Amino acid sequence: MTAMAERRSQMSVEEFETIAAAAPETVTLEFVNGRIGVKKVADGDHSTIVSWLARRCMRARPDLDLYYGRGLRVEACREGRAKPDAVLAPEAHFAGHGEWAAPDGALMVVQVTSYDSDTDRRDRHEKPTAYGQAGIPLYVLIDRDSCTVMVHSNPDRRVGGYRDIRTSKFGETVALPDPMGIELDTEILKNYVR
Repeated sequence: MTAMAERRSQMSVEEFETIAAAAPETVTLEFVNGRIGVKKVADGDHSTIVSWLARRCMRARPDLDLYYGRGLRVEACREGRAKPDAVLAPEAHFAGHGEWAAPDGALMVVQVTSYDSDTDRRDRHEKPTAYGQAGIPLYVLIDRDSCTVMVHSNPDRRVGGYRDIRTSKFGETVALPDPMGIELDTEILKNYVR
């Protein structure tokens, strides 16, 4: 996810979904905070970080699945559409769902920052607001710019965002609170930054 082009939109969610369904596989489209986002394919380090986290989560919680690029309906009245880098949910939770599923049942969403101009707005501000409002218990942001892992917990469904945010530097042990209840040794993440 190296670049993101956007524009303000007056289109409906249905119009966005039609466009997103026709998009080539080389991009991912999102509709968050009234903006259409176009994300290019992730770089190798980005994908490696998501795989690293998936292995740790699956070892600790084999009852869960980690979904890559799972589309979620987020924001008030589900008018937004986001594709986090990964979504952790009970095994087979999204079976039978279409491209854009309700966030109910998602225990954790994960974003790994990209080296593009709108990472700050998108991953650090808009998405935590949307995910918190959707009631997703945990939002984990692996920030390659600041070499930190931010764990957002205790979602605020009324105004969006999260009441608790803990930031740890790469190399520190990071606690993912319930519903995950695991710790991550993040030393290896130092290898995947520019």
